[in-house]
Amino acid sequence: MPLIQNVFAQSNIPPAPGGGGTTQTQSTLGAPAATQPPPSLMSMVTLFVPMFLVIYFFIIRPQQKKMKEHQSLLEKLQHGDEIVTNAGFYGKVTGITDKVLTVEIADGVRVKMLKTQIASVNPKGA
Repeated sequence: MPLIQNVFAQSNIPPAPGGGGTTQTQSTLGAPAATQPPPSLMSMVTLFVPMFLVIYFFIIRPQQKKMKEHQSLLEKLQHGDEIVTNAGFYGKVTGITDKVLTVEIADGVRVKMLKTQIASVNPKGA
């Protein structure tokens, strides 16, 4: 029962009548715990800056690098290149426009697809 009495003594709620035993008041427990001041702006900055740097160098920067490499791969694409699509199809480029490729995936079977769906370009003759 002392734990419950301590909680009542620390809060400003009076204990229930007939609670049993002796009641401790705030004067017997000592001064209430001092409230801590809110964190300063400088301490918050020192926490958020390293977190942002970790996120930038481990997530954002590698993703940007990968996007640039993929964009350069798409710009270098030529007629006759052998490619692999994101769906896993192997094919040979037979036509190129700004956004659309015509890819021959089998003898006489040509499909049109978006350039962005190219996963990789295989070396010629592979």
